[in-house]
Amino acid sequence: MSNRSTDELFQLIKSLEKAEKRNFKVFVKRNAGSDDLKMVTLFDALDGMQTYDEPLLLQKYPDIKKQQLSNLKAHLYKQILTSLRFTKDDNIEMQLNEQISYARILYNKGLYHQSLKLLDRIKLLAKQHNQVTFLMQVLIFEKKIESLHITRSIENRAEQLSHEVAEVNARLSLQNKLSNLSLQLYSWYIKMGHARDEKDVSMVHLFFEANLPVHQLGDLRFYSKMYLYQSYCWYGFILQDLLMYYRYTQKWVNLFDTEPEMKAIETVQYIKGMHNLLSAHFSLENYEGFNKALKDFEAFGNSEIADINTNVRIQTFVYLNLARINKHFLEGTFSEGLELVEGLVDMLEEYRIQLDRHRILVFYYKIACLYFGSGDNEKAIDFLNRIINLKVDLRTDLQCYARLLHLIAHYELGNWDLLEYLIKSVYRFMAQMKNLSVVEEEIFRFLRKSFSLAPDKVIPAFKVLKEKLEKRKGSPLEARSYMYLDIISWLESKIQKVPVQQVRRNLFLQGRKGKG
Repeated sequence: MSNRSTDELFQLIKSLEKAEKRNFKVFVKRNAGSDDLKMVTLFDALDGMQTYDEPLLLQKYPDIKKQQLSNLKAHLYKQILTSLRFTKDDNIEMQLNEQISYARILYNKGLYHQSLKLLDRIKLLAKQHNQVTFLMQVLIFEKKIESLHITRSIENRAEQLSHEVAEVNARLSLQNKLSNLSLQLYSWYIKMGHARDEKDVSMVHLFFEANLPVHQLGDLRFYSKMYLYQSYCWYGFILQDLLMYYRYTQKWVNLFDTEPEMKAIETVQYIKGMHNLLSAHFSLENYEGFNKALKDFEAFGNSEIADINTNVRIQTFVYLNLARINKHFLEGTFSEGLELVEGLVDMLEEYRIQLDRHRILVFYYKIACLYFGSGDNEKAIDFLNRIINLKVDLRTDLQCYARLLHLIAHYELGNWDLLEYLIKSVYRFMAQMKNLSVVEEEIFRFLRKSFSLAPDKVIPAFKVLKEKLEKRKGSPLEARSYMYLDIISWLESKIQKVPVQQVRRNLFLQGRKGKG
């Protein structure tokens, strides 16, 4: 069953917009032969399917023979990409690639001076848009022309080109080192989550120090700065140094405000920066900063740039909606937040081909938390089961806390026949994932004892556990427990005998009153 919706051609067709489908048919029918007509038939057949089903396809369209299907699909895939290439796209990288192709055509025609003149214009365009990799391509091409042909284009051309190559190569080297560091730290977080113990802290610290290249901030250009800020951002987030995380996410966003033209070039990087800035404000419970950043992000979401292509629309959808859910968490308005769920689930289904499993995991967990906070434990369990049953090898921290929240939801429902098994199962899983902190140990200890507590001893026991956990809230290595699961609010809800969202709402209103 796994290949029914993962066929690459099927995914490509399903990603097309109406105008792109129409353009493809116009493009392919210009010189339509018998094979081209079969290709259009295959296109329409796949477009009409909800999931890829090859036996059904061959049954419904007997003109398409099984032995020719593979070649026909490969040809159709290539033709769709070709038709998309001819659609208007203002992407700077595609423009530069196209211009470099024209320069090569001129060179192959023996028109060396014309080729060099075009390469000069390409260099200027690349410099204006911080496209240093294209700059290197142009310089290498220029060197080739000058070394093979006597152009006499500029005096001391060899010395000038050598100097330019050395300068660009140094920039590229530093940029690559910083981008590697950023990527590796992000990969650590996606796989492992936050640092779990002193060993993790030491490993991450040593890795960061060993791989952070020597640099002078004043000498860095746009991309090097961006990767530097991202590296510190992931470093701080993994170590749960939330102030460092906030400072560098703000620098990341400010970089785009300083060079606003880069928002149209590196749109997804800007969106990711806004997401992390919002996450930093959320983790620090800085409601004013969060609200301002959310308004800025929503304004961006209504801009032309945010509608430039499918990828940008999807990323904007993902991070805007995560922020909107987080706002309900901050305000303690879980029930109101549930109004987002139906539309979210529909969009997750619409974008299921493009969305990675990590984002789906995060959405399911956030939705489950909304239901749990509003008191609908059965619905919370439904979404937590989606995480538990999704076999993935990433975000072990999220999978652990999904299981812990799943256990607590069953506790709330009074499913005592399940609880003894679940406590052992979840404890074993978290221990195996090395995700058991002192906070989790205390929670499990309480849940085991709760079976034998007399009714009049339950509330005092909740109070004792709450007091213990509040003492540990300032510890960096325990911070992730409070970030993923607001256990203090749950305990307070049990003590006061009110829903979790009422506890959160009261805390929010008290905080606003204090600042007023």
